[in-house]
Amino acid sequence: MLKAQLIQEYLAGPALVRDAVAGMTSEQLRARPVAGRWSTLEVISHLADVEMQYAEQLKRVAAEDEPLLAIAPAAWVPRLDGARRNIEIELRLIDLIRCRTAHILRPLGPEDFQRRGMDPAEAPLTLETLLRRAIAHNPHHIRFIQENRLALKRTAP
Repeated sequence: MLKAQLIQEYLAGPALVRDAVAGMTSEQLRARPVAGRWSTLEVISHLADVEMQYAEQLKRVAAEDEPLLAIAPAAWVPRLDGARRNIEIELRLIDLIRCRTAHILRPLGPEDFQRRGMDPAEAPLTLETLLRRAIAHNPHHIRFIQENRLALKRTAP
């Protein structure tokens, strides 16, 4: 896939997230209608947290020689109170991070997208692979938001 097309998909991610929560009330955002799952606000908080991490990894792979890449974001939502965050701040953060990161990625050459970072749990990851993962992350979690919305509809009076 062409670099420009990947960056365009990357920039489209925040709108997908915003559309997924459009029209939800504060109560709906904080509800946990699916047992054992995060609330929609917690999902959005996770997306914002991981967005920062992906941006950092993308920059490091572009700038450093095979940097070490390691994170554990699943522990962040409960420990960093993802259930009490401000939805608009989280959504704006996702958008701003992607805009800034896309601005950094645009001037890079095709060879830069083959630069690698070292993930201790996996094989080396190229900049292109990391970008594709960042692109796929929002749609993956939007499915959980859709499940929450559906469960809320089923329990509505």
